[in-house]
Amino acid sequence: MIKNIRGITLIELAIGVLLSGVVISAALSLYITQHKQLLVQDEISDLQSNIRAATAELTTFIRLAGYGLPHGIKAIEAHNTNPDTIAITYASTELNGIQLEHSMPGPSAILQCDGHDLSNIHENDWLYIADPSLGNGEYFLVSAVDYSASCIQHNTAELSHAYPAGSIIIKPMQLKFYIDLSDPEHPKLMRQQNNETAQIFAENIIDLQFRYVLSSSATVDIPVIENMIREILISVYARTENPDPEFMNQYRIRTLKTRVKVRNLGVNAL
Repeated sequence: MIKNIRGITLIELAIGVLLSGVVISAALSLYITQHKQLLVQDEISDLQSNIRAATAELTTFIRLAGYGLPHGIKAIEAHNTNPDTIAITYASTELNGIQLEHSMPGPSAILQCDGHDLSNIHENDWLYIADPSLGNGEYFLVSAVDYSASCIQHNTAELSHAYPAGSIIIKPMQLKFYIDLSDPEHPKLMRQQNNETAQIFAENIIDLQFRYVLSSSATVDIPVIENMIREILISVYARTENPDPEFMNQYRIRTLKTRVKVRNLGVNAL
């Protein structure tokens, strides 16, 4: 005897397909949401790493401001340009204790530095010579170096006057930091060393603000006398690489604030 075997009705099949679609849609929606959150968290993580690294490097260079500089060179140049700009100058450690061992007979005479290591000085370097007794000095361009005789030539231009024995010679290093907003989609923190082409220091940095705490305890945007600076308050603003259409301000932004004590200002200069 053959039993009556019932199959699945169209209504039951439709309900099954509908329920399967609901489950798949919910699972897909959950996956998309979690995947998007993961991408956002990755961007925020990159943002935070970027801003921490940029701020750490910036504070390191600020601490060098004024190191080994004689009178006549500004250690810090502040520009309240919103975003702000700062230029930091210090003496390169490549030259160690170089000084004239013989007085110059005239402003165009060679610089005799008997016994000093001049191996880190090269043609077309810009150096600075200073007379500690008078507290003045000037930049000059190196035209040639006689390493065996420890002599430096500056044939392109004579100095303003003949410097005495004991005058020091340093290689100033200036680092300028500023925000490049020329491409609004890709704001960058730039670093320019001396007069060389500026390089990208950090990506997606949208603002940079400095305030200066003086020896008088006043806090200002622009210090009149840089030797009065005792501390610099730094605010760095960064954003994510890509916009988030569902986020109120499109980009997620983080701010890192820190303060740096300036070690080499307000002390006895060379």
